Amino acid sequence: MRFILILTICLMATTSSFGAFDTKAKYALLIDADTGYIMYDKKSDIAMPPASMSKLMTAYMIFDAFKSGKITEDDEFVVSENAWRKGGAKSGSSTMFLNPKQKVKVRDLLRGIIVQSGNDACIVAAEGLSGSEEAFADQMNHKAKELGLKDSTFYNATGLPQPGHVMSARDLAVLARALMRDFPEYYSIYSQKEFKYNGIKQGNRNPLLYTMDGADGLKTGHTEASGYGLTGSVKTRDGRRLIMVVNGLKSMNDRSSESQKLVGYGLANFENLLLYKKGAVLETIPVWYGQSETVEAVVPEDMLITLPRGQKNKIDAKIVYDTPVAAPIQKGQKLGRLIVQMPENGREEIDLVAATDVDKVGYFGKLKKFIMSWIGK
Repeated sequence: MRFILILTICLMATTSSFGAFDTKAKYALLIDADTGYIMYDKKSDIAMPPASMSKLMTAYMIFDAFKSGKITEDDEFVVSENAWRKGGAKSGSSTMFLNPKQKVKVRDLLRGIIVQSGNDACIVAAEGLSGSEEAFADQMNHKAKELGLKDSTFYNATGLPQPGHVMSARDLAVLARALMRDFPEYYSIYSQKEFKYNGIKQGNRNPLLYTMDGADGLKTGHTEASGYGLTGSVKTRDGRRLIMVVNGLKSMNDRSSESQKLVGYGLANFENLLLYKKGAVLETIPVWYGQSETVEAVVPEDMLITLPRGQKNKIDAKIVYDTPVAAPIQKGQKLGRLIVQMPENGREEIDLVAATDVDKVGYFGKLKKFIMSWIGK
């Protein structure tokens, strides 16, 4: 029998500041890093030239190689003539100022990629890991599919203009979340404001690091084809984290101001709400032929949602499950679903699971239950 329990969530409403917003950016996306809730979307699924923002994937590949044990931070790669020519000082592009035949530790290459946006550092890392930049790009594409990047294709490790080398704003946000989730031990590099190598000190180009409290990443980008872009992240004092992507802007000043406006819009107009903590009991469900007559259905993890400010009183929730549940039941077994309907057509679902094991009764236990149910009639 399908059973639906309507839950009333009583929360005090506040005055909402939610309103219209637009940005000069040609492409933009603003999400909550924990919930994935989209606060602002402007052409986020359109493939675009990402410029140096695609170096986020280059760094991901290096972190992944650390994790697999393929390389260590202290390993050294040699600067090839190709890397120096395509990305070195004479290339006229962003560079770490590496010299041909120089040996460079991977830990320094990482900072050259993340802080200095060095194209030479990217090519050296690609050749050191995969033999060639082309082979490395193939591996980037394979990893992109694993991560669920639907509108990204890589032809190089740098983000330098090349036909077909594209990413979407949504993919950049997904990749930023993956970097934070999969490699938290390395994420602090993105907040490093400067790095000195070969006697040359360069500053991080991310404007949010200098203008917004809590800003700690990630990567800027600029080419004539892409315009000015930024994939950025800000963590507030209460632990909330926003990820934003902008691209197609006309100047560095626009990149800085529009990024700040977008993050400010998200902080002012949206909030996070912890609906239920992990282990919260939402329903007690009858059990058929179990050593216990009921089992508690609990939330397996914290249920955090993002919603427009002042809209808490517009949340509806219901539990859907089949009853009775037949024993045996294992702890953690799915028993039903909690469905939360939010304002602006938002919807969140989470499994409800068994809090404990419930063993099945034996033959005589079944007989006893049958007799008792018959007598009860």
